[in-house]
Amino acid sequence: MSGLHRALLLDLDGTLLDTAPDMGGALNELLIENGRAPLPAETIRPQVSHGSARLVSIGFPEARDADYERLRLRFLDIYATRLADETRPFPGSLELLAELDRRDLPWGIVTNKPGWLTDPLLETLGLARRAACVISGDTLPERKPHPMPLLHAAERIRVDPRHCVYAGDAERDIQAARAAGMTAVIAAYGYIGDDENPGGWDAAGMVGDPLDLLVWMATAPARAAGDGR
Repeated sequence: MSGLHRALLLDLDGTLLDTAPDMGGALNELLIENGRAPLPAETIRPQVSHGSARLVSIGFPEARDADYERLRLRFLDIYATRLADETRPFPGSLELLAELDRRDLPWGIVTNKPGWLTDPLLETLGLARRAACVISGDTLPERKPHPMPLLHAAERIRVDPRHCVYAGDAERDIQAARAAGMTAVIAAYGYIGDDENPGGWDAAGMVGDPLDLLVWMATAPARAAGDGR
């Protein structure tokens, strides 16, 4: 494995798991609860990787300050009751993880989702004990795009950051990976909106299917010391 990638770290929403049905369902429950019409899935889906703040903003664009925070907390309460009703790994994700396990390559999760939502979700889906590490949005004082969570993950799995791939579907994922000295790969199958330009995120690569990460990891060289790309 010398010179190649030795570990894979993954964003959660929009990269490992398709959480849009449950997060969108929670938003629509909140809208109905407040006398508003639900939003179509195609409106909600591209915003899911940006979390509760973005979802509440598209549902209640006029909400500000205390009213906005009330709605956001209520959204989280609703979402917590339906974490895994419809959420599933993206097609190919389980096969990817199984092959990484077979090759004895560690994989982990680094997400901005808070631990009180991340942990029960992974437990329900049977992934919590398989991951070499799980770093949530409240594990550390900083969140992505800060590199701290990714560096902490690399330390936990005892792999040099330069030999880690980080895959995510948001620009902050790529920024965090690059700042951590990791190889940044875009999950193009995730929640990337039509108004976004992933080609301008300066990632090392892009995959259209989770299984593509296996080929990419096996053939692309890991970053060298001092490589700022």
